[in-house]
Amino acid sequence: MQLRELCAFLDRYFATDRYPATEQGGLYWTATDKRDNPAIQRIGLSLEPWPGLYDWIAENQLDVLWLHRPWTLDGARMSTRVSVLYHHLPFDETLTMGYNLPMAETLQMSHPEEIGHKQAPDLPRRAIGMLGQTPGADLPAWIRLVENTFGGYDQVHVGKQPAIGRIAIVGAMNDALIREAARRGVDLYLTGAYRKSAQTAVDETGITVIAVGHRRSETWGLRALAGVLQERWADLSIVFR
Repeated sequence: MQLRELCAFLDRYFATDRYPATEQGGLYWTATDKRDNPAIQRIGLSLEPWPGLYDWIAENQLDVLWLHRPWTLDGARMSTRVSVLYHHLPFDETLTMGYNLPMAETLQMSHPEEIGHKQAPDLPRRAIGMLGQTPGADLPAWIRLVENTFGGYDQVHVGKQPAIGRIAIVGAMNDALIREAARRGVDLYLTGAYRKSAQTAVDETGITVIAVGHRRSETWGLRALAGVLQERWADLSIVFR
């Protein structure tokens, strides 16, 4: 698999044409020495650079590195044999709390419907969340499921529902979104960060809210991205941190 093929695949998967050019992501750093082996066999995924990144790249003999937030990458320490790709907002909206079809499948949400939208001038609008029916369970069972799926949570606000069947997964929390979710029959609102500015709507609608934590949702998305790439290229060696 060639670098241009990987770039094109990720552009399609993240539907980057919905975003302004400054938000599309793509190639961040180009390898300058790939003459003997231009094919990609090993890829590393990480949310952002960390002090041991450069040793990690060498230890895993990576051809390509994908980063969610590449801004602190030290080009002086990068291998000349490794290209770097990145997707910031497209990753957040596709594989964290939002209109995230792999997450819908994991949580057994059927027939996801859009809720909330963003739109850049002259570009298609983008859903910032989804809602749909799940098999249904009580709140303790949902809390256990969230813990098992994301490795924990930041906050739970217990609502008035005796059981939870219809859920929303949304990458924002405000008064209007809470009220829309409740109006559309949602029992549980899953999001990244709990916003006190929406408290009045939460209290008045009686909806249950679980804030997973933005970092946990990103980590889930990183694992999901690894799965997407492995499904597309079964022979590709993938490591993530």
